[in-house]
Amino acid sequence: MTFTTHITDVPDDQVAITCDNVTISYGSFEAVKSVFLEVPRGKVTAFIGPSGCGKSTVLRCFNRMNDLIPSFSLKGRIIYEGQDLYEPKVDPVEVRRRIGMVFQRPNPFPKSIYENIAFGARINGYSGDMDELVERSLRRAAVWDECKDKLQESGYSLSGGQQQRLCIARTIATQPDVILMDEPCSALDPISTLKVEETMHELKKEFTIVIVTHNMQQAVRVSDMTAFYNAVAVEGGSGKVGYLVEFDETANIFNNPKQQSTQEYVSGRFG
Repeated sequence: MTFTTHITDVPDDQVAITCDNVTISYGSFEAVKSVFLEVPRGKVTAFIGPSGCGKSTVLRCFNRMNDLIPSFSLKGRIIYEGQDLYEPKVDPVEVRRRIGMVFQRPNPFPKSIYENIAFGARINGYSGDMDELVERSLRRAAVWDECKDKLQESGYSLSGGQQQRLCIARTIATQPDVILMDEPCSALDPISTLKVEETMHELKKEFTIVIVTHNMQQAVRVSDMTAFYNAVAVEGGSGKVGYLVEFDETANIFNNPKQQSTQEYVSGRFG
């Protein structure tokens, strides 16, 4: 089976993360095959595609979250700051500090709003003004105004959308370079979704952001670049293998894609 991938060339000094012929397996099953991709620095890149095409699997490789699955293995290279993230000498804990993650459902710690921000920074050795860091992180995540008068209350006291922005603030507080977001708005109402999207627009001034989304309108609203993944059935009917079909500026993916399957997906003919 041959997989063709269409990639936009990004100058080396503007690349945040590179996938170099990445194949991801669980045991003997290849879940994602032969991904070549250059994620540009300081932009929002969206991963789109039907369920089961591997977009979240690829995203989770960027900060080695899939290491927690015993059967996981990776071939090829994922390069960040000139370093192959899967070399034996690389510390996955440090990778996760530099490349933070915001999950599908808000998951605040069972601590105060203040400690949700301070805890991660503290264990990562932050020695500056913690009050200032907490305020700055909450401001950058656009949730300070809702939190400033109740910092000692539980993070669970916030609404779902506020909790998700608290989780974004918690990620920011550890001072990463890249923020990964795996369907961060799928559990939120439209107003909360808009707030998170507005937050992304502000954050990309300082961070590289990669987001997985099933919402085509959201990809158009928030992303500069879009990668479309698809999946094909494996011979013998033992599942599907995901692959990267096309990667380009978001306007091109939605208005002038190079591949017919991309056109069919973004126009709602399948998926």
